[in-house]
Amino acid sequence: MSFTTQLLDGLQATSAIEWIAVSSSIIYVILAARRLILCWFFAFIASVLFVYLCYMGKLYIESLLQFFYVIMALVGWFSWKHSSSDSLIKKWTTNLHVRNILISSLLAFIIGFLFDNFTQQASPYVDAFTTCFSLSATYMVAQKILGNWLYWIVIDLVSIYLYAERDYYLTAVQYVLFTLLAVYGFWVWQQEYKRQKLC
Repeated sequence: MSFTTQLLDGLQATSAIEWIAVSSSIIYVILAARRLILCWFFAFIASVLFVYLCYMGKLYIESLLQFFYVIMALVGWFSWKHSSSDSLIKKWTTNLHVRNILISSLLAFIIGFLFDNFTQQASPYVDAFTTCFSLSATYMVAQKILGNWLYWIVIDLVSIYLYAERDYYLTAVQYVLFTLLAVYGFWVWQQEYKRQKLC
């Protein structure tokens, strides 16, 4: 069976829950790129549904990540709602990025090792990678750090493989779109950051 046939069959078999989760996720990313606070409402809906989907697909680490997203959707909403001068887009220093990458990589290895050896987790190291880096990238979105979009580009590309391997083809397609939206989000935020510097 060709990949295209497998993909089309997978899309036809996609549950209503996955369709709603994917649609909400896409709306979230588009609204986040536009820096509209309503993005966090759709993040909340999508994350609740993906907690269930990931658990059923034996992506336990990803399921925990989605639960974290549920909490971060609430944090993000209140953070953006009550921000004033803090609402400006900010940049991290190179040192902060290096520190983040080293810590996230170390945690991903440790978590991947534990889930590989003590659970029936599917793709433990890949799942741990996307989870750990998504945690920091989500925090960066809530804090309006410009570089968050570059992290998401890499995370989304890896996630395409992760979800396709578990036969969540619609979600894999969603991450293809997320990759493109992350490029768009970076461009939009970068233009806004440049405008801020001129003011």
